[in-house]
Amino acid sequence: MTENNTPRRPSRLPYVAALLLMGIVVVAAWVGRGNYSAVLAGSPAPEFTAMSLDGRPVALSELDGKVVLLNVWATWCPPCRFEMPSMQRLQESIDDDDFVVLAVSVDAAEPGQPDAFGRVAGDVPEYIAENGYTFTVWHDPPGTIQRTYQTTGVPESFLIGRNGVIYKKVAGPTEWDSPEYQEMIRRLLDS
Repeated sequence: MTENNTPRRPSRLPYVAALLLMGIVVVAAWVGRGNYSAVLAGSPAPEFTAMSLDGRPVALSELDGKVVLLNVWATWCPPCRFEMPSMQRLQESIDDDDFVVLAVSVDAAEPGQPDAFGRVAGDVPEYIAENGYTFTVWHDPPGTIQRTYQTTGVPESFLIGRNGVIYKKVAGPTEWDSPEYQEMIRRLLDS
């Protein structure tokens, strides 16, 4: 209370500041709305670069015109290891030069080295060789592909058509050589 016994009104400053801040956030989101497109089925597959297992820089654009099963994985991921044999069987069952199984590892750069989250990297080339996998494997130690494709974890896969559009997105492991996926891939190859 003030000296003349009238109650003091609370300050409106925090409310005004909160409303102003909310307004700034809404305007910033509206202005930048084109920068936040989701990577979903029906959207164009974003370009990315990685390294081949022989140390050569590679890019998704090198596979333009092909049907691509893009799989994001890591050696430390048990569900990733679970689904890889089905990817190999799929590659063998669809023997077509225009179909590529592409597994992009997000393991740290050196075997035994932890990544940014403390997960210890395996030896990617050794793992692939030991298991007899013949599909294409690239390595992206910084995990840029995960940000580019907005993945929620590993494994996460994207089936990309010849036209560069994502036709299917799968979070988690699956049986890639199932009749459903084989039929879907053959339809994409025929289109």
